Amino acid sequence: MEENKNYTSPTPETENDELEIDWMDILRRIIVIRKTLYKAAGIGLVLGIIIALSTPKQYTVSVTLAPEMGSDSKSGGLASLASSFLGGGSMGNSPDALNAALSSEIVASTPFLLELFDTRVQTLDGELDTTLVAYLDEQRGSWMGAVLAAPGMAIGAIKGLFTEEPDTVAPLNPFQLTQKENRKVATLRKSILADIDKKTGITTLSVTLQDPKVTAMVADSVVAKLQQYIINYRIAKAKEDCSYLEQLYKERQQEYYNAQQRYARYVDANKSLVLQSVRTEQERLQNDMNLTYQVYSQVAQQLQVARAKIQEEKPVFAVIEPATVPLQPSGTSRKVIVLGFIFLAVCVTGGWKLIGQEYWQKLKSTF
Repeated sequence: MEENKNYTSPTPETENDELEIDWMDILRRIIVIRKTLYKAAGIGLVLGIIIALSTPKQYTVSVTLAPEMGSDSKSGGLASLASSFLGGGSMGNSPDALNAALSSEIVASTPFLLELFDTRVQTLDGELDTTLVAYLDEQRGSWMGAVLAAPGMAIGAIKGLFTEEPDTVAPLNPFQLTQKENRKVATLRKSILADIDKKTGITTLSVTLQDPKVTAMVADSVVAKLQQYIINYRIAKAKEDCSYLEQLYKERQQEYYNAQQRYARYVDANKSLVLQSVRTEQERLQNDMNLTYQVYSQVAQQLQVARAKIQEEKPVFAVIEPATVPLQPSGTSRKVIVLGFIFLAVCVTGGWKLIGQEYWQKLKSTF
């Protein structure tokens, strides 16, 4: 009991002293290994510079699209059709199978990306003026991509020694792409992205490539092709109806002209006769002519409606933020990469010297 009476609990000052002593001990150990940390920082600096210089710059261009909505979204006009496609108001209830929610899938689809292959692009310095598919061969690869692709390139080089490449370039076959074409499609799929705001219906398209002018030109082409892709889908049915009615219009028009000529020839041949049989035949021919004219007139009206519907079915888009040549690269800057490698090298080396090495010695002694 006496020992318990003499016991005193640690005061906050004592705990602070112990904590301060621990930090001082860590500081002394850091000072001891400071030369090693300097070397680690130097190694991190060199690695950071090498990786930063070997990582190509990336430029991103973003384009914002929005449907032009009228005052009455249920009026069936151009604005309401565009709104129903891009999602303004009630995108989830749109009767169209292809709506704004699928815009990201559209720009990522293989047929859409293959249509971009022939897009003309020009670098900012003007040294390269070619197609997009040829420009993709000129892009620099990152150091990590080069390391990962090295085994495949080596295997491909070995195979190339035993196989003869054809002299003629095979035409593009969307049904069966070559490995090179498939890689380019995958590159474009990563570089071209679409984001949809379901509440507002605003679509944001972003393109990331290594040349600022090429990036802006590709972004502008993607917007134009996406709009045309959507328009073609929306008016496809109306075009089919119009084409059918045009063919039907020509047939009914010819039938009416034939009936008209038969009636005229019969009247001219029997104008001096007053026989009842002649009058009966004349009335029959006249009724046939009138009937064919009514059908012809109805088809003509339907054709005019179908032609007007083609224009009405076209959705209308407003480009809120157009494509412009970016002035600054996107992504992580080279300074941040260098500082990150220095920090990582110092932390890894310090952690190994202060903690890891001691535990490793204990682990080795147990075996």
